[in-house]
Amino acid sequence: MTKSELIDAVAQRTKITKSRAEHVVNCVFNAMTSALEQGEGIEIRGFGSFTVREYKSYSGRNPRTGNPVPVPEKRLPFFKVGKELKELVNGGVAEDGAPEPGE
Repeated sequence: MTKSELIDAVAQRTKITKSRAEHVVNCVFNAMTSALEQGEGIEIRGFGSFTVREYKSYSGRNPRTGNPVPVPEKRLPFFKVGKELKELVNGGVAEDGAPEPGE
């Protein structure tokens, strides 16, 4: 799903204009981006959580020449999927392979 498809889905489901839906989607993404920039985590129950992981600098290797290359320290966003979303994507099958109760 692209951002424009998400905007269309929000507009249809909430019965608002596409421009209003675009504003809503942009506000959500901006709030999430700001939180991650500040090193805060984001938890959306049933969906997953976003955190920022810090990586130390290290000496890498240029694959073309084989020469060592210094890689600076960095911070990267990391997403951990929530249990409910994982189960939905896997079609309601538990991690041990057994069907979920009630199925």
